[in-house]
Amino acid sequence: MNVTYMNGAGNDFMVIDARGLELDFSAMALKLCKLSGADGFMAVDTSEVADFRLHFYNADGSRGEMCGNGARCICRFAYDNGIAGECMTVQTDAGIVHGQRLSENQYRVRLNEPGVLDLNRKGDIAYLELGNPGVPHAVLEVPGLRWEDKEALRQQGRALRYDPAFPKGANVNMYTWIDESTIRILTYERGVEDYTLACGTGSASTVVVLWLKGLVKERLTVENPGGTLTVTLSGSDGKVTELWLEGPTEIVKHYDI
Repeated sequence: MNVTYMNGAGNDFMVIDARGLELDFSAMALKLCKLSGADGFMAVDTSEVADFRLHFYNADGSRGEMCGNGARCICRFAYDNGIAGECMTVQTDAGIVHGQRLSENQYRVRLNEPGVLDLNRKGDIAYLELGNPGVPHAVLEVPGLRWEDKEALRQQGRALRYDPAFPKGANVNMYTWIDESTIRILTYERGVEDYTLACGTGSASTVVVLWLKGLVKERLTVENPGGTLTVTLSGSDGKVTELWLEGPTEIVKHYDI
């Protein structure tokens, strides 16, 4: 079996074409992510409602509703392998995701709108889920955040990931402003149980929170440790109607398992 090791802004995945195969995806996620140190595992499957189906699993073998950078990477995988064209639809547990190829390495996806949204779930910490059932995110500002601060913030990130205020657990997104059009973000992810170099749904969730607070208009640059993502959104009356995530993808290595 051919396995593609790829990443989106440093968020890395082991990817296979599983169409027509009967496999234990959870066990494969554990095995393959240990092999490469990847954050997650993705399998392409057939779909009756989209161009293809995405099965997403975290490195610990748990199934995830969706993954923003994973969706961008799976769109490149699908295009490179002749599974879909430059514009495509992806069936995920969180709903249908639309993807677009912008160039050889650059892809964007239209993420699911928030299904759950609470700007003050735990004090000033916001909580939202993208999709239904959605990917859970906690969002909090950490003024002056630097990448070097991650060890000092680890205990707080881990505690919030399991906080009872977030019944599904949460990906914890800590951000700071760099300028009026750019934020820096650090995400402690459930299922990985550590920081990741980038989190697509986390970046988008943070921008949604800032938009709802009236702090951003339609577009924001999000600097993750592994690379830069761009989030574009539109909506009115406090309701998001379109949410796009754009950024780089990279093929790192191919494995024969």
